[in-house]
Amino acid sequence: MARTTATGRNRPQQGGGAAQPPRRQRTFGDIVRAFGAFLALAVLVVAVPAALLMYIGSPFPHHFNSDVLQQPITSETFVNTLAVLVWVAWAQFTACVLVEAKAAVSGVGMPTRVPGSGPSQLLARQLIAALLLVGVSTAGLVPGLAQLGQQHSMESQARPGVAATAQATPGQAAAHQAAVQHQSGPSASTAQGGGQSTQQATKFYRINPPEGRHHDSLWEIAQRHLGDGRRYKEIYQLNKDRVQPDGSQLSQASLIRPGWVLEMPADAHGGDLVEMPVASPHTAPDILHYAQHGGAKDTTAEGAHAAHQTPAGEQGGSGGSGGSGGSGGGAHESVAGGASEVVTGLSASHGFDLSDALIGAPLLAAGLLAALGRRRRTALWQSLTAGALRSPRTPTGAEADVADALRIGADQDAVNFLDRALRSLSVRLDADGRKLPVVYAAWLTEDALHLQLAWPDGQPPAPWQTGQDETFWQVERARLVEDIDTSAAAPYPGLAVLGTLDGARLLLNLEAVPGIVSLSGAKADREAVLASVAAELATNGWSDRMTVTLVGFAQDLTALAPARVRHIGTVAEVVEIMAAETVQRSGALRTAGQDSVLTGRTGRAQHTQWAPHLVLLAAEPSPEEAQRLAELAADAGRLGIGYLVGSGRTDLPGAAWELEVTPAGRLLAPLLGLDMKAQLLPKAQYESVLRLFAEADGDGPGPEAPPFLVDLSDQGRPGAYARLLGPFEVVGVDAPDRERSGLLHEALALLLLHREGVHPRVLASALWPRGVTEDVRDALIARLRDWLGTDPDGGERLTLDSTGRIVLSTTVVSDWDVLQTLHHEATEGRAAGDPAARRRLLTDALSLARGRLFEDRAPGRYGWLGHEIVDAQHPVLVAEIALALASLHLDAHKPKAAVAAIETGMAISPDDERLWLAYLRSANATGDPGRLEAAASALFARASANGPSRGLPPRVEALLDELLPAWRGSIAN
Repeated sequence: MARTTATGRNRPQQGGGAAQPPRRQRTFGDIVRAFGAFLALAVLVVAVPAALLMYIGSPFPHHFNSDVLQQPITSETFVNTLAVLVWVAWAQFTACVLVEAKAAVSGVGMPTRVPGSGPSQLLARQLIAALLLVGVSTAGLVPGLAQLGQQHSMESQARPGVAATAQATPGQAAAHQAAVQHQSGPSASTAQGGGQSTQQATKFYRINPPEGRHHDSLWEIAQRHLGDGRRYKEIYQLNKDRVQPDGSQLSQASLIRPGWVLEMPADAHGGDLVEMPVASPHTAPDILHYAQHGGAKDTTAEGAHAAHQTPAGEQGGSGGSGGSGGSGGGAHESVAGGASEVVTGLSASHGFDLSDALIGAPLLAAGLLAALGRRRRTALWQSLTAGALRSPRTPTGAEADVADALRIGADQDAVNFLDRALRSLSVRLDADGRKLPVVYAAWLTEDALHLQLAWPDGQPPAPWQTGQDETFWQVERARLVEDIDTSAAAPYPGLAVLGTLDGARLLLNLEAVPGIVSLSGAKADREAVLASVAAELATNGWSDRMTVTLVGFAQDLTALAPARVRHIGTVAEVVEIMAAETVQRSGALRTAGQDSVLTGRTGRAQHTQWAPHLVLLAAEPSPEEAQRLAELAADAGRLGIGYLVGSGRTDLPGAAWELEVTPAGRLLAPLLGLDMKAQLLPKAQYESVLRLFAEADGDGPGPEAPPFLVDLSDQGRPGAYARLLGPFEVVGVDAPDRERSGLLHEALALLLLHREGVHPRVLASALWPRGVTEDVRDALIARLRDWLGTDPDGGERLTLDSTGRIVLSTTVVSDWDVLQTLHHEATEGRAAGDPAARRRLLTDALSLARGRLFEDRAPGRYGWLGHEIVDAQHPVLVAEIALALASLHLDAHKPKAAVAAIETGMAISPDDERLWLAYLRSANATGDPGRLEAAASALFARASANGPSRGLPPRVEALLDELLPAWRGSIAN
């Protein structure tokens, strides 16, 4: 049988009991219970003290002096002691009765908790409710229930030590309010026969204030009153989007607040539940409105405006970042996390196995991609130190798929926004003489950042604003101006993404947790969460210096960030290490006069570098180790130390926040009210990422593959030739339409720099960083294919290979391809042993160095180049060619030609110290002192332009001292 709830909507009955009609008149049973409650209250409140006074006397002594303490203990002393205890119990119960009676009669606010009187206050509440049942309206039985139709501005009484709350997902309030405004269900009806209501009494539960660190939660309420904590979702469904007395709402899986009143399922049971007849004639007017409109009673202009707000994530976006619109126009979609959630893959039928885990983790992907680029650049310079320029390896197989997933998923703009927002907040607070607030978590949406504070900390500095309540600070991306001061140290480097909820990403501040964060679930699922958190902490762009200690991880993550990550073999070792560090940090804080690491990250003290130390345990601790970790974590929040422990246990000691990952990829925190999609890095992708970094270091399997080599003979004349070095130019095909040339040129450039092929989704994410629809992307690929045309033999110049990647035919060539081919032939090919042939090939190669890559690119375009090794490889290769050619010219006694070669190389790689040294040697070889002095002056001016305090590199100074001893007096001055 269906029952009608207070919202007027029909819901299936829980528990299977038959629906009972509401009681419109007081029954004899009501009167009996009320009379019994009256007698009980009279006995407990009046008769007990009267009996004590009559038979024992006052609890206070008639006189007192030191002789009383020396008198012997008799039976009378024992009776008097018991009497005092009874008097104390009576006083406590009487206080409970007065508190509950005042709250019940007034119907305003929550009853005050009498210290140490849980059972006594519960008994008093039940007796008062039974007594007032015959004398007041039903609305008065539940304090605050009569206010549910009104919007009160009750201030939150949050305090230090309160756990992070999910509450309403930031950014969704307007959408939820609009939904509430339009959810007017049918009004409560009554039976037509006899005028008696046929609806069942609805049960409600009032949220109690916290006691210490204990907070009421949907899980615990379901456990107490439904017998199963997993039924908390039923309570959520009954109360979703209702406006509560403080004006806020219960959003998806959000933590409830003290003072809220929740409707309960029909089979709920327990002494602290009350029943309210739905749509009864005795129901207060505001409750009728609550029953019909879900608590939304907002007829103001603001309420009407909120009802018409467009939900976050539905606005259209422009393609690219400030570049030409090209094709697609207004069809582009703007989605949090970039193109990953919009473009689904042109070649889905070609068997691609891209990692959804990495595509759906834009901050993690951006960090890994940036770290991989740094690793490749480091390997490039190391190869130069070793004496042989090494070309970067091209990933294949699973590593290629993971590399594509990183490029698709990475959202560097979101990382930059998060970093700039946090640092600018620290700068503004320091300018106002304020400390950083304790932040438990952050919610990142496409348009804003919301910080969830541990407790209210006043008004935030502009452009930050107060969020949905005083424990939320938020800043909109559009209000964060470009020239904002971000010179402060990273204030919250311990933030790490746990998952997504309603389009928002939750970042938990691991170093602020007042205890351990425990993670339960199946071992493989736990490891996927821990790997994701570890990889993100190692590579994220919103942190400075930190230490990430890993225990029990299958493979070494040190390659991701050698300066951040360290591996420890056993839990016992890390316990010993952290015990010593805890003592050291506590002493350092006392010495510095700081109360926490947060106060050491702002102002003049920020240079003390209170870097966090985050410990992630994938190994199961023994009971003794778990207990010791709990002791160390008790004060870790203020020391900048955080513990995330994966365990098969659900009762890990010292766990302040308990998380659970399910086989379905959901991350649950019942006591925090969280149910979200977990951010994971599964084992296969985890291993592929590590292999990518190994290949970047030159440790990959197999010999190093040569670059794409062009046929330099007359028979290898290209069908289409693109000049990428200097201004972009394409020869051999007709010029495209002007409004489409920007996107076509950029797409061609990406393909030319990836001769192995480009996944269609990678192409889309590069050209449209904020997302694009499949039809727009596919239309561009079709236009690119038509523009490039066919070869004389009819072969397409743009095709899809067997894996579904877009590839160019060998007849489409760029000057970068030719440059690499000429260098390869001169150093490793057929001309390597012939100085004259080498000089000719290197001269041809250097003539191609017209300028930097895509010199005339439009502002905001080619953002993907920041993740490409070619941007660093190009100036290094040109310098190598210039040095080799200059050496050949010097060997042939042509020093002026050597000087010209070096000058050409310096135009592309102006700060290469090797070129500076060769420039001075070549100028000196001409035998012209004026030329040498001019070269020295040019280098000194170049160094001064980089900063007055930098000066010339030591090796250059040493060479000048040898070749031009008077330079310090003539040039340096």
